[in-house]
Amino acid sequence: MFKPFVFPRNYKPDTSGRRNVDRQPFVQGIVSGGGCSQCVICPVSSSMVAETLDKRNLNWFVRTNVANDLIIQVGDTSFHLHKLPMVMRSGYLNRLVFQTSICERETGLKIRIDNLPGGSKNFELVVKFCYGWKVDLTASNVAPLYCAAHFLEMCDDFEEGNLMSKTEAYLSFLIFSSWKDTFRILKSCESITSWAKDFKITKRSSEAIAWKACTNLKALSHEDDDMQCFNFLSNNVDSKVEVALDNWWFEDVSTLRVDHFIEVVQSLKCKGMRADLVGSCIAHWTVKWLSRITSGLESMTPKHMTSQYVRVTTECLIKVLPVEEKSVTCNFILHLLKIGFVTKVNSDLLSLLERRIAFMLDQCCPLDLLVRNYGDKDSVYDVNLAIRVVVAYVSIVSKSTTPKMFAVGRLVDGYLTLVAKDENLKMNTFQSLVEALPKEARFCDDNLYRAIDMYLKAHPRLTEEERMTLCRSLEYRRLSQEARDHVAKNDRLPVKITTRCILLEQVNMTRSMTAIGSNYRRTKTEAIVRVNKGLDKGRMNSQKELNLMTKELQTMRVQLHDLHMCKLKLQNQLKGCII
Repeated sequence: MFKPFVFPRNYKPDTSGRRNVDRQPFVQGIVSGGGCSQCVICPVSSSMVAETLDKRNLNWFVRTNVANDLIIQVGDTSFHLHKLPMVMRSGYLNRLVFQTSICERETGLKIRIDNLPGGSKNFELVVKFCYGWKVDLTASNVAPLYCAAHFLEMCDDFEEGNLMSKTEAYLSFLIFSSWKDTFRILKSCESITSWAKDFKITKRSSEAIAWKACTNLKALSHEDDDMQCFNFLSNNVDSKVEVALDNWWFEDVSTLRVDHFIEVVQSLKCKGMRADLVGSCIAHWTVKWLSRITSGLESMTPKHMTSQYVRVTTECLIKVLPVEEKSVTCNFILHLLKIGFVTKVNSDLLSLLERRIAFMLDQCCPLDLLVRNYGDKDSVYDVNLAIRVVVAYVSIVSKSTTPKMFAVGRLVDGYLTLVAKDENLKMNTFQSLVEALPKEARFCDDNLYRAIDMYLKAHPRLTEEERMTLCRSLEYRRLSQEARDHVAKNDRLPVKITTRCILLEQVNMTRSMTAIGSNYRRTKTEAIVRVNKGLDKGRMNSQKELNLMTKELQTMRVQLHDLHMCKLKLQNQLKGCII
């Protein structure tokens, strides 16, 4: 295993004959530096040591006792070098130099490299290494330098302890030992994506992050000496390091670019991370990067995120959502669905989200369906999104009513109550959501009536016809007695609805009174029988009881006649309204 060589704190290299410590050609040690985030590497030996490395505009000049005989142009920058130290360590440069003619080699050779990982800044470190100078490695430059070493074929076949093996050793050390530096490595890979993927740097870093997240140790999230974390993992079981909350790693992971974040999520799944934590992590990342993209890309999208980028990002997030039940919330999927509509995500993925939410509806509460709009003229909440989900639910469930459908009915009515006060909510949208569910989904219309009444109160300018249309879903028989009493006194409802309710209420009262009269007549007969049976025993004054019952019966007949006249009067009023 790679073990870093650490120079003592009081170590000072011999600088006799040298004007600058930075130019001292170290020839001993593999890695130096006191911490995990920085080290110094140098070749074991050097065929030519540079005295100075000067920059003039876009040109770098290496000064030695020998004249420059090689020019390497990387991008817009030219490096005036020597063939010997470069070809001794680079198979790529060795091949290019010796493929040229002898004449070109003698007069001065110029090589152009346009696709070097890390560009001219990285090649500067390569030049320093080839000329025997020390090179500072950090978490931010080790990955690009490792890829550049691969590109230039600086392997140990040319010289032991070459740049490829040294950067590989330090890269592995950081990925294995340091939590924060692993994220810095992934950040540095953003400019060399294809190279980092080919050399499995992103894969190794993602797996390391997933493994450390699964250990659930707060120590790994600290900036302390990360080797202490590993001592804790292996030997120090009784350490006093506190175990953090399950989501301690969310914030760090949310800093990753989407492609690296997706790799981390896939690694978390492979490592066995709990599905609900994976889902929460995806939601945390989405809120940080895409929280404002819900109504229009022009005003809400960050400048560096194009429409295509946002669409691809959303599609990737949908594909990596954990499939386990309760791994993601309904509200998060609804927000993701809204972003998908705005960015015109693949319709199959949107249908997948709609179906997934539909299966969760019976377990949701009204607040879960709230997704805000940000347009000035739009309603506060996106009701059309809720309509799509409810329609998807109705298309999935069977036609027969079930307790789950009743739960969805209560959910929709509760949601309607929340959005009814919105002055910008159009009546057609409100009505569409009311009628999205079949009537069988509601066993009681009290909540629906409450939502409609709130909407009418918030929209007083509706015409009588619009009010009538809005109330057509209400059914008198599914209202409680309390709701019926309220309807009879509610002047916001259409006159026809109020009149019909009063009429039906009076009819019900008539039927009830008739039934009561029938019961009284039956009671009279039974009482006579009881009296006759009790005459012999002398226990009851039959004449008194008969007189009392006769009086009560006459009273009931008068009440029934008055009720009947009231009914006729209401019917005449109803005919007048219709005419």
